[in-house]
Amino acid sequence: MLVFWHQRLTMLATPKTGTTAIEAALESMAHVAIQRPPQLKHASVRKYHRFMGPWLESVAGKPFTVIATMREPLDWLGSWYRYRQREDMGDDRKSTAGMNFDAFVRAYCSDDPPPSVAVGSQAQFLMPKPDKTGDKGLDHLFRYERIDTLIAFLEDRLDCEITLPRLNVSPPAPLDLEPATEKRLRKVAAADFELYAKLCETES
Repeated sequence: MLVFWHQRLTMLATPKTGTTAIEAALESMAHVAIQRPPQLKHASVRKYHRFMGPWLESVAGKPFTVIATMREPLDWLGSWYRYRQREDMGDDRKSTAGMNFDAFVRAYCSDDPPPSVAVGSQAQFLMPKPDKTGDKGLDHLFRYERIDTLIAFLEDRLDCEITLPRLNVSPPAPLDLEPATEKRLRKVAAADFELYAKLCETES
């Protein structure tokens, strides 16, 4: 998470959407840069507006613009799968070594996902609670696949030129899915696919 005080701007760090490279490029400009632990770095929109947002706005006396990035849901899961294929995972329970992508997605869709596939949901991370009216959400949501629009926004808001390094790149791996597995995923992760479809519509 990056907070730019003078610009009244907060960028949330959606996991596996290129935020590590953006943070590396902009950390020196940010007034607050939360890089670790992951529970704080990857604070969701709900947690931000419950804890950090009110404190920032009370001190600043003005609201902050809150932005984040979203990745196409199937590609996002593929990135998690490939990331956890690494030999240096450090926690064997979270490793996907020896598992193909179809098995990963089927486990992700199960009623009790094991630690290796327990990666959450982008919709859960990015949206306010659906059963609460009046909860704050995001001011801007950008597509990972159109990272150039996010960079243009940041360059304009921060008045600087941004060059992204290549960091935290997952190793290559086949991402083949059986039709039945993809159908199941689109049902289980319907909120993610719906949010992404709406995001694509707003950019078209």
